[in-house]
Amino acid sequence: MRDQLPELQRWLAEEKPCCAATVIETWGSAPRPVGSTMFIGAGLEMLGSVSGGCIEGALLREAKKLSEYPTGKTLRFGVADNDAWAVGLTCGGAIEIFMERFFALDEPVLWRQLQECLLQNRSCVLLTDISDGGRGHIVVEPDRTPPGTTARQAELFELALRAYRERRSQVLEVGGQRWFAQVFARKPQLLIIGAAHAAAELVQLAAYLGFETIVIDPRETFARQTHFPTPPDRLLVEYPAEVLPGFALDEYAFAVLMAHDPKIDDQALHLLLRSDIAYIGALSSKRSNEQRRERLLHAGFTETDIGRIHAPVGLPIRSKTAREIALSIAAQLVAVKNQFL
Repeated sequence: MRDQLPELQRWLAEEKPCCAATVIETWGSAPRPVGSTMFIGAGLEMLGSVSGGCIEGALLREAKKLSEYPTGKTLRFGVADNDAWAVGLTCGGAIEIFMERFFALDEPVLWRQLQECLLQNRSCVLLTDISDGGRGHIVVEPDRTPPGTTARQAELFELALRAYRERRSQVLEVGGQRWFAQVFARKPQLLIIGAAHAAAELVQLAAYLGFETIVIDPRETFARQTHFPTPPDRLLVEYPAEVLPGFALDEYAFAVLMAHDPKIDDQALHLLLRSDIAYIGALSSKRSNEQRRERLLHAGFTETDIGRIHAPVGLPIRSKTAREIALSIAAQLVAVKNQFL
């Protein structure tokens, strides 16, 4: 939904009603993961997808009939389904779709809360009542949602938080009701230590791939004079020790050291290696890697600690230019991100 938000906001500003079709279950080989949503406008415009083009036509036909089931409807498609087969659902799997009138115009307060989470890069879970005849939505934020006022509500919230911790959208069953928990985790955060040509190229690629980008460099000349074709989300002209403690260095955070200055890179490493950050990469030669290893051992870090550092950073694609170096790093970031998130 985050990628579709600008166009979705335009639709809503014009008070155009639309419907949402969300993948709530998959079996076997499915073209899109659970939690994928496609929006269909009043003129049958489409935002997003729920398959590789296999069932979108069937959903457009259902959208025309949405007024017949105002509480929403669950649809299932598989290789034996005539509509799906006719347009090529040959992947061997099956998917279940929940289709409803999108709640934004009917529940504006709830929509503002969800929209703020998406725009401010806050994690949340959107709960949708998918029971027969059900109609209702709740936004659960990991650090802001109050305890449930009833035992059933408390159980629902706890299950929603479990889905968030698992980073997995899923169907929940509480007291005979079915709810779909759609997890909106915050964007992965890329901390680039050191501003330089390759760092600027990496910012551009990382932003395109959906990372929030933060460049940290205390050197005024590098920080202010480096040209960024795509500006980073934040540029901090400070030492790593001054700003890194303010970041959540967890499985959604990634760091690449590009300063080529031990006073800066090592300072960052001393903090990063003591955190749960998902990825640490260092741009350096084999000789400087060995020198850094000796410094870290002397500082009390173990070989296991040092082994967390991807160095030389990036996938081995024989990079020669700054853009190719950035590409090799970006590919490695995505590989690690998709392994853990």
